[in-house]
Amino acid sequence: MFEKVLIANRGEIALRIHRACREMGIRTVAVHSTADADAMHVRLADESICIGPPPSRDSYLNIPAILSAAMISGADAVHPGIGFLSENATFAGMVEEHGLVFIGPSPEHIRLMGDKVRAKEAAIEIGLPVVPGSPGALRDATEAVAVARDIGFPVLLKAAAGGGGRGMKIAQSAEELPQALSTCRAEAKAAFGDDTVYLEKLLVQPRHIELQVLGDGKGQVLHFGERDCSLQRRHQKVLEEAPSPALNEEARERIGGTVCRALAKLKYRSAGTVEFLFENGHFYFIEMNTRLQVEHPVSEMISGVDLVREQIRVAADGPLGMTQADIVLSGHAIECRINAEHPETFAPSPGRITDFHAPGGLGVRVDSALYSGYTVPPYYDSLVAKLIVHGKSRNECLMRLRRALEEFVIGGIDTTIPLHQKLMSEGDVINGDYHIHWLEHWLSEKSKD
Repeated sequence: MFEKVLIANRGEIALRIHRACREMGIRTVAVHSTADADAMHVRLADESICIGPPPSRDSYLNIPAILSAAMISGADAVHPGIGFLSENATFAGMVEEHGLVFIGPSPEHIRLMGDKVRAKEAAIEIGLPVVPGSPGALRDATEAVAVARDIGFPVLLKAAAGGGGRGMKIAQSAEELPQALSTCRAEAKAAFGDDTVYLEKLLVQPRHIELQVLGDGKGQVLHFGERDCSLQRRHQKVLEEAPSPALNEEARERIGGTVCRALAKLKYRSAGTVEFLFENGHFYFIEMNTRLQVEHPVSEMISGVDLVREQIRVAADGPLGMTQADIVLSGHAIECRINAEHPETFAPSPGRITDFHAPGGLGVRVDSALYSGYTVPPYYDSLVAKLIVHGKSRNECLMRLRRALEEFVIGGIDTTIPLHQKLMSEGDVINGDYHIHWLEHWLSEKSKD
């Protein structure tokens, strides 16, 4: 097992990784920007090293600075967390070249799944169901129109190197397609430095269903059930729950087995998430995230498995500590992402925390690095807390979540807690009857009131 792990991230996920390491008897090294000198994970880690000024490009994306910190501190391994360099194959490779262990998938798998065109080709090869679309990157508008007419409009143009909802355009007809393709290419080039674009059939009201997996790199892959992440705004998840209210046991077992068999062929290592659109009883692969997910706690709550701990065990070349039969999913869990944003305009709201009180009680978990007196910096993602609630049933979970949201106090800044409180009184949410466009339609209607 490792003696010392460098955590190449910040915020609640850095604290989450620190806690897992501490419980395993592993010392931690926190790297931080000057803006995060007073962050909770920096205070709690065994060592801390400043790696640059506030901008991410000069600190949390500064590969030479992070590697230097790892070597100077004598770390055995690097955990990339979520975002930043967590899906950067070059970084993963450089960590290994420096004689350290990258706590995540192999650089080859990160590179494969990071290219959306290659990932789709790989998915077909290993037996995952995919959305009908172009067989690869589009050469020109003529090819795009031909493919779109074959599968039927509307269609969705997507940047091969895209993510986070960027580099995506909808075309409703052949007349709209050339302009949409041109715009998508330009946006992809500007955002990702790569104008490769592909095309898929646009599903009208699908659910966003994802499978949490863990592989040992030797051919054994386990899944921890599905998560429903359909409540989204601008392609960003707002609330996640497990299991999905849209799936029955047959569909759940079918997709779980399909994903595990497929990734076993790749000899996938570490934690990962395979994401699907689900409509009319059919699953369609859209992408794989080769890292830990923000919403991993809901899978932990229903499975009782510490996914970060298992991720570290696998990276240390340890065997998976369980079989699929050992994973018994129990009850229901929901996670609310609490952002430092105005709950109606979604304007960012950095600033000093004047009051902080986390809800508690049976089945309530808060993952946050906030504390009273801490200043939320304006330079990074607005996520400041995750409220995760577990209950024996979905109804019990919803009732407990309403109570926990009432108790949650974050003073000094605007947060999206009021948004989640409103969602908890909506009939469609209560009944689990929603899709990936539901939230934006709801928000649009609310703005008219």
